[in-house]
Formats: sequence, structure tokens, C-alpha cells
Amino acid sequence: MDLLVAFKNDAAGHNMAKHISQNMEKDGDMYRGKNFDLIEIDTPAISADWLDEQYDYDGFVFLSKHAAESGTLALTCHSTGNFNEAKFGGNAKELAIPYPNLQKKYLKTLWENRESFSDFEITIEATHHGPTHLKKPSIFVEIGTTDLQWNDEQLCSSVAQLVLETLEKPSDSHPFAICFGGTHYSEKFTKELLFGKYALGTVMPKHALEFLNPDLFEHIITQNNGAEAALLDWKSLGKQKQTLIDLLSTTKLEVIKI
Repeated sequence: MDLLVAFKNDAAGHNMAKHISQNMEKDGDMYRGKNFDLIEIDTPAISADWLDEQYDYDGFVFLSKHAAESGTLALTCHSTGNFNEAKFGGNAKELAIPYPNLQKKYLKTLWENRESFSDFEITIEATHHGPTHLKKPSIFVEIGTTDLQWNDEQLCSSVAQLVLETLEKPSDSHPFAICFGGTHYSEKFTKELLFGKYALGTVMPKHALEFLNPDLFEHIITQNNGAEAALLDWKSLGKQKQTLIDLLSTTKLEVIKI
């Protein structure tokens, strides 16, 4: 059973939680359900590394707003972690355990309902921000990009309904891959989730490759236990290409250039 988590002062997260909780049983601060429970917390979700000290669940699904300087309307999901310093929650040089099958299932559900969100880009994001220290898989589900969307209760309810549908669907099992290269909003990796064979674990974008070293690479491999492949956005790897290839050669991962 998973725990859905929203920060009370995050308008998008709160509005999604409000929709989901309306048919759940309230038990103190917790809402109880058949397949998952839900809680709204008093502190930001990106700093919720303490959750599994208090709550024992199979995984954590964070309901959150998404902000972007571009102003592009987007519905996103992503794993969390910091490849270098921790500017926005979590610990420095620490990656959370991703939630590959759930991410693939959610993004495909979004895509199947894309006509309801015709103004929005449906995309994954590269791994970023906290929390990073949870001992179970986690994922952020986000609505972007401004106060207008975060406070749009109809929009938030529509997205929340798809989160519900995702969690209620039978869980398919997909091989999963660690991703290297590409932009923060990787079109190639998003297409792999939507149309390809693989679910995705940690996504290390091109701009983070400068921090890649043996210690960080070993940590990525550990946090992605069970990964079968490495997907490389080959043309974007730059001067870190050989370093990455050398590190991957020490593993049993199938290396796939895309």
C-alpha cells in the first residue's frame, strides 16, 4: 500500500488531495483507503525525508505544484534526488529510490486522457530536488505552471482523478532503465515511457553529468536496484561520454543509445 502526500500550503497538492480524500475515511490526520492512504503535511514535500520514520508504506506518491520560468503549461512526474548540492530539500549527492512502474503507468494514463489537457505539455522531468533519504520508492506528480493552474480546482480534480485511476489499475511489471543525458524535460525519455519497452528509474540529465564520478555512479546503481538497462541520449553526453561508458562497463546493464 502506498501513501499519498501533499503539503497543506501547496495549492495544487492540496486541491488534488481534497478531491482524492472525499471518498476516504478520515482517521485523525490520515485518510484511509482500500489501495492507499493519504495525508496532508505541515512542511514542504521536498523536505519530507522524515516520512518513513513515522509511516510504514510500500511507496510514497507526492502531489505537488510544478513551477517553471518558461511559463509553459505542463503536467509532469519525476523521481527525486540531488546529483550535487541540495538546494531544494534532501541531502547533497543523494538519490531517492525511483518508482518506475508507477511512473510509467501514470504517464500513460495521462497520455490516454490528453484531449482533456490540450493546453498542457505531458512530460517527465529529470531527477531533481528532495526528499532523497526515504527507504521506499517515491515519485512526484505535479501540476504546472502558475497560481492560476494550482488554484484551478477543476483542473486539479481532473488530474487527481487520473492519479486515482492509476493507483486502481493492476500493476504491470516492466523492465526499467537508468537514463543519462538529455534536457530537464527529455522528449526522448518521455517517449520511451509512453511508447517504449522500459519504465524509467533515475534520470541524470546532461547538465548534471559534470558531477558524475565512481562514488556517485555506485550510489545511482544501488538506488536503482533491479535496473536492466542504461538509456543514453547519445548526442547530448558531451565530454562526459567516455567517463560514463567506462563506468557502465563495470555493470551488467544493457547500454542502449537513443
